[in-house]
Amino acid sequence: MPFRRSLAPLVCSLAILSSPALAAAPPEQPAGVPYWDNWTDEQGVSHLTKCKLRNFTLRQLAPHADPQWVNHAQQGQARMVTSVQPAHWKGGWHAPESVQWIIPIQGVWFVQSMDGTRVELNPGDALLSEDVGAKADRDGHIGHLSGNVGDAPVALMITQFASATPSHKPCLTE
Repeated sequence: MPFRRSLAPLVCSLAILSSPALAAAPPEQPAGVPYWDNWTDEQGVSHLTKCKLRNFTLRQLAPHADPQWVNHAQQGQARMVTSVQPAHWKGGWHAPESVQWIIPIQGVWFVQSMDGTRVELNPGDALLSEDVGAKADRDGHIGHLSGNVGDAPVALMITQFASATPSHKPCLTE
């Protein structure tokens, strides 16, 4: 058995390189997948920075599937929450309890950081919410303000990570 395990990476690499999808030449590394990073600086103030996920690895995720580019931005114990917010919903100023990825799947949702930056996210956009540990400013604002845009409900897919540590710097998931 130990001999078999030691050959697994080699077998996987050979399978990827011999895939019909890669017969000519391996595809180029993706240019990056955009996301917004809501991070907190050392003073506890949240900021929104436009980033790109990079550093993908070409892998087969299933034995009969062609290789695809994969990035593990977060790992560890997580839970998926689907939230449907009624029309005109507002979240007030708050900081998350854990690092989380938020992706609108229906409607338009906004988030505003403590530095005043406000972005609107459409279905398929992504936000890394790592403003854990934000500190209230003189106006009582902490973390971020969020809510729905327009007259329709908003559905969000939220993946919360139990043990992920906020970076306190922008774009470090790249």
